[in-house]
Amino acid sequence: MYTVQLSGGKELRIEQESGNLLIDGQNHSYTLSELRPGSYHLLMDGKTHSVEVLESDRTSKQYLLRINGKTVNVGLRDRFDDLLKRLGMDGGGTQKTGHLKAPMPGLVVDVPVSEGQSIAKGDTLLVLEAMKMENALKAAADATVKKILVKKGQAVEKNTVLIELV
Repeated sequence: MYTVQLSGGKELRIEQESGNLLIDGQNHSYTLSELRPGSYHLLMDGKTHSVEVLESDRTSKQYLLRINGKTVNVGLRDRFDDLLKRLGMDGGGTQKTGHLKAPMPGLVVDVPVSEGQSIAKGDTLLVLEAMKMENALKAAADATVKKILVKKGQAVEKNTVLIELV
């Protein structure tokens, strides 16, 4: 099951079942055909729709789509995202204090930044594996990496300071 957040704040709950979609509890038959990469033909309940993926950020699960000529921002959440939110661990691990802290216990998989590097809001600072999922921890604002306190392959506990930012 997915929760789809549309621009304007509307949310839809979608479940997929053998050729059918349950959208907010209502059953819809559909077929989806890829015309070319990023461009699709959707037939739902006998009506045709043109769908283009204009931008996609799989890490944050945010997409910019053009559906029948209308541009729509779409965000997806699955059951794991909902679980992290209920547990209070959905903040992405960034703190406004100039520190990037581990939002949960895990293993450092990658540190794609270096000390002294300027970063922009949304840049991936560290990839943490937790609960068998890789979580990209991103910058909350523009900053400079002051000090990296962990190494690739290192196990960390919740709230461990990973990176200092200035």
